Parts: sequence; structure tokens; C-alpha cells
Amino acid sequence: MENAKQWLQRNLKGDPILWAIVLLFSFISVAVVYSATGTLAYKNEMRGRAGSAELIVLKHSSLIVAGLVLMWLAHRVDYRYYSRLALYALLISVPLLLFTYLLGGETNGASRWMTIPVINQTFQPSDLAKLALISHLASMLSRRQQHLEDFWTTLFPVMLWVGVICGLIALTNASTSSLLFATCLLLMFIGRVPLKQMLVMVLIGVTVGGTALASGQRWKTVKSRLENFSDPTKKTPFQLEHSYIAIATGGIAGKGPGKSTERNILPHPYSDFIYAIIIEEYGLIGGALVLLLYLAFLYRGLKTVMNSYGAFGGLLSAGLSFSLVMQALVNMGVAVGLGPITGLPLPLLSMGGTSLIFTGISIGIILAVSRGEREVRPMTGEPDETARIPSQRAAYA
Repeated sequence: MENAKQWLQRNLKGDPILWAIVLLFSFISVAVVYSATGTLAYKNEMRGRAGSAELIVLKHSSLIVAGLVLMWLAHRVDYRYYSRLALYALLISVPLLLFTYLLGGETNGASRWMTIPVINQTFQPSDLAKLALISHLASMLSRRQQHLEDFWTTLFPVMLWVGVICGLIALTNASTSSLLFATCLLLMFIGRVPLKQMLVMVLIGVTVGGTALASGQRWKTVKSRLENFSDPTKKTPFQLEHSYIAIATGGIAGKGPGKSTERNILPHPYSDFIYAIIIEEYGLIGGALVLLLYLAFLYRGLKTVMNSYGAFGGLLSAGLSFSLVMQALVNMGVAVGLGPITGLPLPLLSMGGTSLIFTGISIGIILAVSRGEREVRPMTGEPDETARIPSQRAAYA
């Protein structure tokens, strides 16, 4: 027993509670996806395709394992290296987003995916772009903490990258673009960017995002969903109606694992509306547990921010934590009718492809920051005592 404990302490660095939360999410995901994909497996069988529920959950489990392995690898890396890698990842993301928009695979009227040759696995460049933009934004803000009033040398590059990446994503995915833009604004606020400059950022975001949305592929869909949500006289959308039914029939304790009936009717019950299936099978108790796990994840991520020694680590952990949890809250809010339908998956739980991989990498970076390594001053190797956010390490103030 002692050997196992020592092995875990030696190999699983960082916040142990965060590790436990992620592993618990992984087990829940396998159980719920297995239950929710019964209809998908049946449709595959009717179409003559290989894809039983067991094969589907096996593929999903393999992606979860791959995500966990990459999370472990990412958490072993000194998080300061991500500052250098972020810019290269952004430079790769721009042509990938353009290629996907122009030549990518289309699903439900949007070209968001490209297929990786040889392994035949779909890939959303927006997943890479989100991770790269948050990391690079944290890097830029941390290196310019003493010059935040200088618009052209400090804030203009920030606004340029945010506008370009969010604008390109908005061409095919308005909800992801909006959520990423909100995360960037939150990161700028934490990074002490003046409110006047943030207002300029909002105006740029609305202009660029609106133009991209109007000229992209999703304007009619976004308009329809907003009208359906804001106009009470309109009929409730089909998928939302059955999400309500799933939640209402779940009761306090739920129908039990694998006993959902709405999984046979709801579109994408294993991704967009998996939270409704969780409540139907596990009741309000299960739904509340999932919500509390996300809030606990956010708390541990913010605790990492408070314990970090430098601005880059704190901003990086804050940005990635908020990005994951905000997406989860939006997904759950849609399922219970608190927001318009978005099509965003539930992080760590929904069945997905490379999104699970990039989620694992993001959490691995948060864990790397939680290891508490000091930042070093560029070119000197000395601890960077000046690049702290005032709320961090009050004892050092």
C-alpha cells in the first residue's frame, strides 16, 4: 500500500483533488455515453455500418485514456514552456481554421471539421485555437504587466490576436467564438487591463464577430435560435422539448442507469444534451453532483491561481479553468432552458473526438501550474518577482 502511495506521489504531481475530479468525470462519462449511444448503435446497424454500443463506448474510452495520458505528459512539463509554444500554435491555427472553413467536412450546415489522414480521425481546429489563444494571451499580459497603459505595444497585439482567432471561429461556430471571446475578456480583467481598453476590445469584438457571423455559415441558425429563445409565443424547439421531458421524468433519484427513454428521441443525447440524460437516469441528485464537480474543478483551478508565484501561471490557470467550466455551465443551462441552443458539448462528459484530447492537455497545463514552480525572469533565470497579479501571494506584496 505504501509503495502504491509513493508511486502516485512521485508520478501524479500537482493538485491531488483536481486529479480525483478528472478521474471521476472520466468514469461518469463512460457510463453515461454507453447508455446514451444505444440509438446511435441501432441506426448504425440499420445502415449496415459497424458500430455497436460496445464498440462506440470502447472508442470513447480509448479517447479518454489518450486524453488522460496527454494530461499526464502535459503536467510533467515546466509550464513556462507553454508560453513559447503558444505563438507557434496560433500561427498553425490560422491556416487550419481557414482551410476548415473553405474545404472542411460539413455537418449540420457548418464546416468545422477536418479529417486527419491515415488515422481517419476528425479534428476541430477551433480546439487547438482556443488553447493556443488563451495561453498566448496569458503570456502577453504577464510580460507586459508594467506597461498595460501602452496601447500600441501591449494591448494592440492582444486585440489583434483575439479579433483574428474569434473572428475565424465565428465563421463556422458562433457559440464557441462567443465563449472564447468572453474568456479572453475575463482574462484581461484579471490581468488588470484598464476598463477603457476593455471597452475598446468589446467594440472590436462586436464588430468583427458580427461581420464574421453575417458572412459565415451560421447566421440563419443563430438568428433562429435566438428568436426561439426570446419569443415565448414560438413553439419550443423539438430537442429542447424532449430535454424538458427527460429532466421532468427523472425526478429526484432518476430512472436508473441505462433506463432513459428520451435517449431514443433526443438528437445527440450523447453530446449536446447529455446532461438531460444524466438527470433522467440519475435524477436531480446526479445532476447536482455533476454541477458540484464542475464548481469544485473551478475552485481548485482558482486556488492554483492564488498559489502561483507569477502572473503567467496564474493567468494561464485562470483562463483554462474558466474556459472549461463556462462551457459546461452553458451546456447545462441550455439543457434546462436557461439559454438558447448552442450545440456545445459538455466538457469531460460528452462523447467527442479530439475535443477530449485538448481538454486533457488543458487540464494537464493547469496541473503543471499547480506544481508551484517559480517563473524565471527572461534571459537571466532569476525568479520573476515583479510579474505578479496583486491578488496572488499576498504575503509577498
